[in-house]
Amino acid sequence: MGAVDSPGPRGHDKKKGKKKKKRRVGIRIDNTPMVDVAFLLLTFFMLTTTMNKPQTMEINLPPSNDVTVEVAQSNLMTLRVKEDGSIYWNIGVDPPDKVEFKGLRALMEERNRANPKLITLIKIDRKGKYRMMVDIMDELNLANVTRFSLAPMEEGDMKILEKLS
Repeated sequence: MGAVDSPGPRGHDKKKGKKKKKRRVGIRIDNTPMVDVAFLLLTFFMLTTTMNKPQTMEINLPPSNDVTVEVAQSNLMTLRVKEDGSIYWNIGVDPPDKVEFKGLRALMEERNRANPKLITLIKIDRKGKYRMMVDIMDELNLANVTRFSLAPMEEGDMKILEKLS
């Protein structure tokens, strides 16, 4: 606890009869209780918080750039997302059809039930918003689609979409 150092009783000086100037009393504060409380709070918060593993997404990358993966056209579904957020899909070499974002999850669930080997290729315009890519990946996750790939939209894809407009 706090302690006060007192030098003793002060009074008049006998020799001169004048009062002496009062000496300042030193104070010493004991920090032991504060350290105890700090460690008590530290252990309390350490023991009561939950230890969560960080949520991550598993990404499978090929061992080198020279590897090419052959996929049958019937097992490849392509989602093309334009700059304005409109989504077009097709399987293989079929002409693309437009799908609204609201109906994307139902479409993905239906197509994956029909073909369990289906791989989804997502091509997004570079001028598009990053948020659109995240939303599409979330929809794929909610539809239990685990096999998908991301690719940039190329000139050939843009020409295919221009023919539809």
